[in-house]
Amino acid sequence: MENKVNEVTNKFSSYIPENIVEILGGYVFSLLMAILIFLVGKWIVNRIVAVLGKLLRKVKGMDETLVKFLENIVYYALMIVVILTALSELGVETTSFLAILGAAGLAIGLALKDSLGNFASGVMIILFKPFRVGDFVSAAGVSGTVTEVGIFNSVFTTPDNQSIIVPNGAITSGSITNVNAHDTRRVDLVVGIGYDDDIKKAKDVLNDIINSNEKVLLDKGVTVAVSELADSSVNFVVRAWVKTPDYWGVKFDLTETVKLRFDQEGISIPYPQQDVHHHNND
Repeated sequence: MENKVNEVTNKFSSYIPENIVEILGGYVFSLLMAILIFLVGKWIVNRIVAVLGKLLRKVKGMDETLVKFLENIVYYALMIVVILTALSELGVETTSFLAILGAAGLAIGLALKDSLGNFASGVMIILFKPFRVGDFVSAAGVSGTVTEVGIFNSVFTTPDNQSIIVPNGAITSGSITNVNAHDTRRVDLVVGIGYDDDIKKAKDVLNDIINSNEKVLLDKGVTVAVSELADSSVNFVVRAWVKTPDYWGVKFDLTETVKLRFDQEGISIPYPQQDVHHHNND
């Protein structure tokens, strides 16, 4: 029995390297170094992300959503480097990991091509600010007040209170008209009078209408001039500056006042008329 035990013991001992302590010591050292690399690397990554966040938030007008998104991208990218470095210290071949990550990145990029394009456009909108929340904008075939600017989409509210979600890529791929880009806007009207009417009188009435409107910014100048001798009318161009929020109210008010005052002053406003002839059949 004793011989049997010695035989099994010797057989088992043959599988154990003589330098087992040295080998285990090496593995333990590598493991400790890998853990140290991971912990120190994670601390450094957190510091880098914190500094990046502070710098980005100091940029005037920087959107908090974009800051958070960029912080996450930098954090995970640097953490991948830290993890690969730690695995390399353990003797793990990281080349295959890099190949897998590259292939996965390519596949994800192709699958999310449109989304990435919308994201890039969202970053451009947030950075360059062609419009802000609250502006009335025409873009991508949509006109409305911007209620939200997101990373991938922007939300417009139309004048009749419909919400339209527009991909940012569609917005930046075409022209953008921002009605609220400036504090003031110019109201342009074209007013026609008959050829038999008094041009000077009509001009005086139009000037009086403009000057009597309290919301017109007279210091920015007013234009009332004959612009065209049309087929059936003499056309005046009327231009006046107003504060942007007052634009539509002033435009509607001036249009209505022109009609009322012209009626009072006996000035005609030509309109298309169709002659109707009645024939009596004998």
